[in-house]
Amino acid sequence: MTTAMSDSFDLGEPPQPAKAPDAPAYRVLARKYRPQTFSELIGQDAMVQTLGNAIKRDRLAHAFLMTGVRGVGKTSTARLIAKALNCIGPDGEGGPTIDPCGVCEPCRAIAEGRHIDVIEMDAASHTGVDDVREIIDASRYSAVTARFKIYIIDEVHMLSKNAFNALLKTLEEPPPHVKFLFATTEVNKVPVTVLSRCQRFDLRRISAEQLAKHFAWVSTEEGVIADPEALMLIARAAEGSARDGLSILDQAIAHAGLEGGGVTADAVRQMLGLSDRGAVRDLLTLILAGDGAGALASMRRQYDYGVDPLSVLRSLLETVHGITLTKVGTPADAAQPMEERAAREEWAASLGYPALHRLWQLFLKGHDEVAKAALPIEAAEMALLRAIYASTLPDPGELARQIASGAAPAAAPTAPPPPTPPSGEAPPWNAGATAKAPEPVATGPILPPTFEALVDLLDESGGLAIAARLRHGARVVSYSPPEFVLSGSRPVSADTLAELNTLLKSVTRTAWKVSIVDAPGAPTLREAQDAADAAVRQAILESPIMKAAVAAFPDAQLESWPGQRSNA
Repeated sequence: MTTAMSDSFDLGEPPQPAKAPDAPAYRVLARKYRPQTFSELIGQDAMVQTLGNAIKRDRLAHAFLMTGVRGVGKTSTARLIAKALNCIGPDGEGGPTIDPCGVCEPCRAIAEGRHIDVIEMDAASHTGVDDVREIIDASRYSAVTARFKIYIIDEVHMLSKNAFNALLKTLEEPPPHVKFLFATTEVNKVPVTVLSRCQRFDLRRISAEQLAKHFAWVSTEEGVIADPEALMLIARAAEGSARDGLSILDQAIAHAGLEGGGVTADAVRQMLGLSDRGAVRDLLTLILAGDGAGALASMRRQYDYGVDPLSVLRSLLETVHGITLTKVGTPADAAQPMEERAAREEWAASLGYPALHRLWQLFLKGHDEVAKAALPIEAAEMALLRAIYASTLPDPGELARQIASGAAPAAAPTAPPPPTPPSGEAPPWNAGATAKAPEPVATGPILPPTFEALVDLLDESGGLAIAARLRHGARVVSYSPPEFVLSGSRPVSADTLAELNTLLKSVTRTAWKVSIVDAPGAPTLREAQDAADAAVRQAILESPIMKAAVAAFPDAQLESWPGQRSNA
C-alpha cells in the first residue's frame, strides 16, 4: 500500500520553476514627475508664498479654489495643500508646514491616494445633489487619523445648480476640522455665491523658458539626450501646460527610438507637423519680394513634407509679430537662434508699421480661412497670393495724399500677360489690359488752396473727427497755407489743437501754424453750406415752373433737388 502510494507520487509532473514577478507597469512622465513638494511646483511662486505665509501665521481659509488652464498643477496643488496641512513630520510631532516631509504616514498615504481623511471626488461624474449630501453628512464627523478632513473636488464647475446650492451653507460655515479644495478650468461657470466663500488662486500659464528647463531636467533623469531647441519647441507647443509638455516629451522620446541619438529639433518638428523656422523665413522673404511662383513652390514643398498649412500660417503670424516687437525695441529672446534674430532685425529696419500691420491682418484672415476651409492647402495658397499682391498697395493715408496731390496712385503688381489664344478663338477677358508703369509719387508738402479743401483732405485721410469739428465749429479769420487763423468766438480746446497740428503734419508733410485771435471770422463751412442750399432752394421756389407746380398742387413741398449737397 505504501509502495503504491509512493508510485503514485512519482507519476506527478515535475515541479515548475517559480514565476518571476511581473515588472512594474510603465508610468508616463506626466504622472511620474508630478510635483511632490511646493518647491517642485514650477511657475506658481506667488501662490506658494501666499500659502506659506498663511500657514506660518495660522490664517488658513476653510475653502480654496484653484483655477487655470489644463496642466498647470491645480489638482497637484490641492494634494500638496492636503499634505501641508496634515504633515506630522518624521518624528510625529510636527504641525502644518509649507514644506511637508514626505516620509510621515499622512504624507505617504496622501501621495499614494489612500488616506482615509483626504477624499477626492470628480465633479464630472458626481454632479448631483445626492453626491453633495454625502459630503455634507460625512463632514460632521471628525477626521479619523489626520489633523484635517479634506475634500478635493476636481472640475467643480460641473456640479449642478442644486448641488451648489446644497453645498453653500456647509461651505460658508464648515466644521473646524474640514477643509474644501476646489479645482476648475472654467471658473466663470462657478456661481459667485461659491466664489465669495473661497480663497481663490489663479494659477498662471507656465512660461516656455521654465518648461524647457524643466523638460531638460526630466530628460536628464530619464537618461535621454535632448537638444535645447527641441525642448523649446515642445515647451511652446505645450502652451503653458506642464502636463501637455511632458506628454509631448514622452512621445518624442518614443519617436526617437533606441538608435535615434536622442530627441532632436527636426524629429520634434516632424512629429508635431511644425514648420521649419528656416523654411518660414524663406517663405516670408519670397512674399515680401512679390515672388508668387516661388512662394507657392515653398508652400507646396512644406506641405509635401507633412507640414500642416495651418501651422505655416501660424508660423508666419509669429514671425510678423516678432518683427514688430523687434521694431518697437522689445529685448530679444535669449533662446532664439542667432539667424532668426538677425533676420527679424533686418526686416524690422526695412519694413514700416503700416506694412507689418497689413501683413498681420492678411495672415490672420488667411489663418481663419484655412482653419475652416474644405481644401486647406488651396486656401493657404490663395492667402499667400493675397498677401503678396495686397502688401505692396499703399495704405489709405498715403493713397489720400496721392489723390490730393494730383498724382496717380501706384499700380499694384500685375499678373504676367495671358497666352495668345489659338486662331479663331475669343481672346481672354483681360487680354486688352496693359500694365502701366507707376507714376512717381509727389514727395513735397501738400498745401490745399482753400480751407474747405484742407478739411476735405483731412476727412479723406482718416481724420474724420477733426474734420467734423472744423467743418461745424471753425470760423476762419485768414488762410494762407501753411498757416491759418481761427476766430475765438467758438473756443477750440488745447487737445483739439494739438491733435490738429499732428494730423496736419502727417497728412501734408509740413508743419502748420494754427493760431486763434479775438476777432470775428467767416461763417463755418456748415453754415456756408446751409446758406448756399437755402439760396438755391429760394431760387427754385421763385422760378415760373415751380410757381405753376405749387399753384396746381398747393400741398406740394420742395424736399430736394439735383446737385443738393449732403448735410452730413
